[in-house]
Amino acid sequence: MKLLETTPELQSGLLNGLEYLLNISYVDEPEVFKVCLDYWHALVCDLFQASDSGTGSGGQDGFPNAVDFTFGAPAGGGAQQNGSSSGSQRRALYSAPMSKLRMLMISRMAKPEEVLIVEDENGNIVRETLKDNDVLVQYKIMRETLIYLAHLDHKDTEQQMLEKLSNQLNGREYTWNTLNTLCWAIGSISGSMQEDQENRFLVTAIRDLLNLCEIMRGKDHKAVIASNIMYVVGQYPRFLRLHWKFLKTVVNKLFEFMHETHPGVQDMACDTFLKITIKCKRKFVITQVGEHEPFVEELLRGLTNTIRDLEPHQVHIFYEAVGHMVSSELNLAKKEEYVQRLMTPPNETWNLIMTQARQSSESLKSQEVIKNILNILKTNTHCCISLGQPFQNQMSLIYGDLLNVYKLYSELISAAIAEGGPYASKSSFVKLTRSVKRECLRLIETFVEGCEDPHLVAQQLVPLMYDPILGDYARNVPDARDAEVLSLFAAIVKKVKGAMIDEIPKIFDAVFECTLGMITVNFEDYPDHRLKFFSLLREVTNHCFRAIATLSPEHLKLVIDSIVWAFRHTERNVADEGLHLLLEMMKYFQMSEFCNAFYQSFYLTLLSEIFAVLTDGFHKPGFKLHALLLQNLFTVADSPERLTASLCPPEKQGQYSSNAHFIKDHVATLLAGSFPNMSAGDVERFASGMMEYKSDLVQFKNHLRDFLVASKQFSTADFAEEEKARLAEVAKERLAAVPGMIAPNELNMDDDED
Repeated sequence: MKLLETTPELQSGLLNGLEYLLNISYVDEPEVFKVCLDYWHALVCDLFQASDSGTGSGGQDGFPNAVDFTFGAPAGGGAQQNGSSSGSQRRALYSAPMSKLRMLMISRMAKPEEVLIVEDENGNIVRETLKDNDVLVQYKIMRETLIYLAHLDHKDTEQQMLEKLSNQLNGREYTWNTLNTLCWAIGSISGSMQEDQENRFLVTAIRDLLNLCEIMRGKDHKAVIASNIMYVVGQYPRFLRLHWKFLKTVVNKLFEFMHETHPGVQDMACDTFLKITIKCKRKFVITQVGEHEPFVEELLRGLTNTIRDLEPHQVHIFYEAVGHMVSSELNLAKKEEYVQRLMTPPNETWNLIMTQARQSSESLKSQEVIKNILNILKTNTHCCISLGQPFQNQMSLIYGDLLNVYKLYSELISAAIAEGGPYASKSSFVKLTRSVKRECLRLIETFVEGCEDPHLVAQQLVPLMYDPILGDYARNVPDARDAEVLSLFAAIVKKVKGAMIDEIPKIFDAVFECTLGMITVNFEDYPDHRLKFFSLLREVTNHCFRAIATLSPEHLKLVIDSIVWAFRHTERNVADEGLHLLLEMMKYFQMSEFCNAFYQSFYLTLLSEIFAVLTDGFHKPGFKLHALLLQNLFTVADSPERLTASLCPPEKQGQYSSNAHFIKDHVATLLAGSFPNMSAGDVERFASGMMEYKSDLVQFKNHLRDFLVASKQFSTADFAEEEKARLAEVAKERLAAVPGMIAPNELNMDDDED
């Protein structure tokens, strides 16, 4: 490329070649388009970096030259150094093909994840059922390419998009596909323009789309236009925050779409409403210019009418969205009033069900009633997710009944399983009642996580749940135990911290041995219990360590055995949880008065087990954590001020001058037996090196890698994961520096000003 840019004659050939490539890119052949797209992405990235730095490709700090292999520019070098044109001259040279490339990207834009409405093979507009990962990857590349193109010439980008949009309005180019790709392109460049330019552009675009929705007839046409309006407005929260009238119009339009029963429209309306309220929540609770009350007042008055046509799962999302609005109200009394008004419809149904249940618990066995209870609980959970602490009054209102429902359904499930055996757990009644139990637990856990008052959790919530929740878990048959009990108590320990220390034995008595009995039979059964059990242990270790340290030797051994079992697990998330837990536990023991007893009991076992997973080939992704644990163990062995007891077995006492001396010899013996292909000298050098490099993690890891490669168990390629992660981080930082590259829903807009 640099060579072709040097003379007018070569430039002519270059532009001619790009013209051919543009025409090839229009060919309706997915694989050809993907190859062309990769090329265009690399080219526009190079041009953007060149024009951004003003010196040619790769010159800007923080922008490593990602495409020098394609265009021949030395990394960090500039085009001026090569005698080539400056960044602005290159931009001028490529302006014509780049303008045509913009039109290509706009007319062939891939479908974003948020769009749920698609055209099927019969030409019908339907709700998407499966996500196409290829399309999502293609969208990501096209989005980045179009953002670079927008930065290279904002005016041309805006002009082409608005011209194409006016051709939709006058019917000259209107088809579902052209409107879709255009709107997906408009949404994809969010954040890439200056604020005033974006405002001007969006006012025209949204107004035209709303007009198109008004003039078009036919349900399919309306569904396509609705999905595009919803996608575009969801991508521009910054614009909506600055334009209240547009924001109000858009939200009212979403409420209209919530009554539209065309597949996918209601889902998109609720998803977009949630997206907008997260970014613009404060706008709905203050009285805007020209209004006589905050929008939330109007919304709560018409609440039942707005949600009357929604499915239960859509109602849950709607409630979560309104919860975000209410959470931004600064006046506490008003906030409580809004929560009470918001929860009135589900509370009325709940109270009716509970009144009937007090007269006869038989009424709770009806499938219809169970479904109603489940939906009410889910509505509460979603509202609690966005409200947090302000959900307290509502929680107090339903908490007692919620525990009673939990207890009753537990008894019914236990009776059904006792009577019908393990197959009973697959019956629709048991599945439905278990869903209610799980939702009870999720609601309590969600409130605990969002609660800002640990004393409230410790004194008002926890005492009431011991028998109905913990006792039920301990009493139940394994198939009827809910893993959410473990995550709930993990959340409680995390929130209440040290104040829970006296309660830990009670929790352990109820869940410890019975859960271990379920998860250690094999590596497959009860996957949720596995992960949540070790999460609970981690929270207890980090917040109530003394409860772990003062366990009886038998129970502590059981804990360590379970951790070893976890990091031996072939499921990576379970293995990682076990490794993290062990690392944290060891650090706490090192700082405590229990250090000697702990390491005398478990040091050699842990050392042997960590070497076993490090060298077995099945746990390669855990290398980083294995290295940290081994470094920790070698450091402890050579810290007489920390570890004063001897690690050497009684029969070898006197043979070694220190723990470090013994461990070095022990590791050499251990590895010599496991790797007979390695010479005694190599093993000896490795053991000595581990002790020598223990203070420098980088050297320590390199030493470990060298040993693993030399042992013929691993190749250097097995350690590429860290390098890949590092390069991915560099690429992410490079993209983050380009305005618009971070999706609007990932930007922090919590400081929503009045």
